[in-house]
Amino acid sequence: MTSVQGVVLLTLALLGSSMAFVPIGGIGSHTTITGTALLEKVQDACRAVNEDAGHEFNPTGTSAEELVQACLGPRATGEVSGAKFVSALQEIYIQNGLVDRDFVASAPHHFNSEAFLEGRSLITEGIVAIKANIRNQNFQAARETLGRVLHTLQDFYSHSNWVELGNTEPYVNLLRADLPLENLADVLTATCSDCSSGTCPNSILPNIIKEKKLTSGYLGIFSSDKPKGKCSHGGAGDLTSTTLPRGGISKDERRKDNVDIFNAALNTAVKASLQLLEEIRLAVGDNDFLRMMGIARSSVVVFVIDTTGSMSDDIAEARAVVYELIDRKRGTQDEPSEYILVPFNDPAFGPTFRTTDAEKMKTEISKLKATGGGDLPEMCLSGLQLALTGAPSSSQIYVFTDATAKDLSLKDTIVALIRRTKSTVSFFITAPFTRRRRRSARSFDVYKNLALASGGQAISVTKGQLPQATDIILDTSTSALVTVLQRARAGGKQTFPFILDESLTNVTIYITGSSISFTMTNPKGVTQSSTEASGKLGTITTVGNLWRIGLNADKQTGTWQININSLQPYTLKVTGQSMITFVYDFVEPFEGPHPGYAVLSGRPQTGKPATLMLSVLSRKGPSSMTVGQVGLVMVDGPEAVSNGTLQDMGNGDILVTVDAVPAGEFVLTVKGMDEVSKTEFQRQSTTQMSVSKVIIQAAVESSAEPGKALKIPFSIMSKGSGGVYSVTARNDRNYPISVLASLTLETGKYANSTLTITPPANVPSGTDVTLTLEAKSSSGADSNYAVLRLSVVTKITDFVQPLCEVISVMANACPHDVSQCGPFQWELMANMTDGNGTGIESVSLRQGNGNLTFDSLGAPFTMANYTSSCCSQKVTFVAVDKVGNVGRCFHSIERSNGPPALTLSLPLWLCLLVSAFVAKP
Repeated sequence: MTSVQGVVLLTLALLGSSMAFVPIGGIGSHTTITGTALLEKVQDACRAVNEDAGHEFNPTGTSAEELVQACLGPRATGEVSGAKFVSALQEIYIQNGLVDRDFVASAPHHFNSEAFLEGRSLITEGIVAIKANIRNQNFQAARETLGRVLHTLQDFYSHSNWVELGNTEPYVNLLRADLPLENLADVLTATCSDCSSGTCPNSILPNIIKEKKLTSGYLGIFSSDKPKGKCSHGGAGDLTSTTLPRGGISKDERRKDNVDIFNAALNTAVKASLQLLEEIRLAVGDNDFLRMMGIARSSVVVFVIDTTGSMSDDIAEARAVVYELIDRKRGTQDEPSEYILVPFNDPAFGPTFRTTDAEKMKTEISKLKATGGGDLPEMCLSGLQLALTGAPSSSQIYVFTDATAKDLSLKDTIVALIRRTKSTVSFFITAPFTRRRRRSARSFDVYKNLALASGGQAISVTKGQLPQATDIILDTSTSALVTVLQRARAGGKQTFPFILDESLTNVTIYITGSSISFTMTNPKGVTQSSTEASGKLGTITTVGNLWRIGLNADKQTGTWQININSLQPYTLKVTGQSMITFVYDFVEPFEGPHPGYAVLSGRPQTGKPATLMLSVLSRKGPSSMTVGQVGLVMVDGPEAVSNGTLQDMGNGDILVTVDAVPAGEFVLTVKGMDEVSKTEFQRQSTTQMSVSKVIIQAAVESSAEPGKALKIPFSIMSKGSGGVYSVTARNDRNYPISVLASLTLETGKYANSTLTITPPANVPSGTDVTLTLEAKSSSGADSNYAVLRLSVVTKITDFVQPLCEVISVMANACPHDVSQCGPFQWELMANMTDGNGTGIESVSLRQGNGNLTFDSLGAPFTMANYTSSCCSQKVTFVAVDKVGNVGRCFHSIERSNGPPALTLSLPLWLCLLVSAFVAKP
């Protein structure tokens, strides 16, 4: 137990306590168990990747930034943010915690009420979905499923009597659908004695312990009924705990009466989580495992490009900027971690192209040609929807178009996706000023509104000016990008103060609008006006409606201000690069046997305090900065900040409660002190949010199968006026979907309904689908949304792991004295097969410094040959079949005494004894 607690404490030091989305329980909560296992596997993968590249993995400290920087290796020499890593962890923690809210009464999700077979099915089906998602680069879907599966797996050790039976290792059969679950207590077998106090050390019946019968506690949320003689889960939320036999056997909390079995359950749950993660890591490989965990140099860069006939110049410029982006940032920490391209035309849009290979991106964008079109509007929002659902959260998305959007009905869906993903969308609009275009000028306002909602910009230029405008892509497709300030105004004169701290570099100010004049002032009172292209404070360039001000590198830290005067609407944005940043989510508390906090899928409620969970990141971890103020401020309204009360959750995590929520669109602002430089810092979220009186509750319980309908129940309530509310459901794959077009709501009461989605029969396994469910009042004055993600997974029947037969081991040249091993080599040959399964897809070396080669993977048998220096005396290689089953083969030539090893030619039966694929993951 001591070693487990030590890893947990390291996890807390590195990742923060992160108790936000699960029951607050300190050491032993689902979050610390999950975080401990994830941290160990991330470090294992980082170490392996660096060793393969000939580098040493040696973090300089315990902050997320230092771990990510060490993992990325020598190329990560500049500012490397840990925000995406922490965000990935939070997504897993969120889904882990939501199992206690969305599936509180589901026995299989918690291994309650002896639902062992059903619980195991959730785990094995989830593992299949995770592997398929990662293979299709659907990392967010993989993370969400992983969080839920880990919760169920961990609950087995807390809710069953596995550790009371004397087991100290995980039950590997929970991860293997091809192995039986043995010795389960049937419904007629009594399992517990009465515990009148409710806190007995061990109320399992002696014969159950002696016969090694597996049982779990019954949990009643709505009823106290349970089968005669059965154990209860226990606790205040379990109505069965007062029915004989009373008490409970869950080990969710550590008490004086259960310390030993609590520690045993915790220890085993960590080991089981490690096993599951290792199974996934082996199946998908280290690089994709780390990508799932958000370990990347920089943002994902997404281009959404109009390919209609008038776009030839724009496509050429987009192609040029992609080439320049690739060439300038290749091999640096600012090199994008992935490129995504989404073309759109009319009526077609997509498909989405994505790659981590810069040369493949060059090739793909070179294929784009301007064809078709004719009428003015195009399918811009449909292309943007694919980008928002296909790209990771917090991506930079750049849209090139010269036409208005035909698919304006998607506007609310796009806003919902922007708010959910926190991605930033910027538009490059090259609309010629014809009379027809002037009449439809207001149609372009949707682009401006969407850009502002996301924290991006809408840049209007001529086609000839486009090359200068695209410099903003090189500015913003960078690592550790942060926003200091963003505001929008309808016009007039106003002064905007903002704070620059010592950690900020490459500070850039953007202003979009026309008929603008401004003056900047630094903390020492030095000024520069908009008429000075190159002044004492920075360099000013203009193109179209965009002003770009790059501050000089010797900027002054402290409070700056910019005074803007304009007769027209304008936007202001201040950005820079810094490792001081934050990740956040709006949350709400939930009750039940295991209360906690859940992330809001939609907008916060009107008339209630807004609650946020905030994780602040800095250069040397949470101790290197102090947060002084967190509040909400309107982007296009008064500068008054609605400050929140802060509850320190430990290690940089803060629960923020804001009582006076602004009435309009607002963003989050954070101020504090950087303890490293002793300078004040200011940061702002980019995504706008607002409140609603409408509440939508929905959850996806399982993956979908190709060709089969999946029903998803949901509930809608209005805290405001009742009446008829329209209901709209959309998905980014255009799969057939049905839902009642409206629901009649009574104030304060939920109305229940169901949507049905049917993926086509030919959908590849591992495809993810993003659903957007919207409810809007008949007047259109109020609405809300829920964004759901589900996976389409082909039903798997092959659960058999690949097998290995060692044919020969030739190690007679290896000296007995290992210190003399240098000039000598040994060799191993083995046959690998997947039996009657789907066939071996990949073979890789996991341990050993030798050379592994193998012949065709498509043949019934794959012959592997391993040669190594006698100094490296152990080898492990893994085979993965086409559905992700993993087998491991281990052999060692180590010996403590005796003569030198002989050349071996082993019969089959002895091969299988000496070196076989390990059954457990």
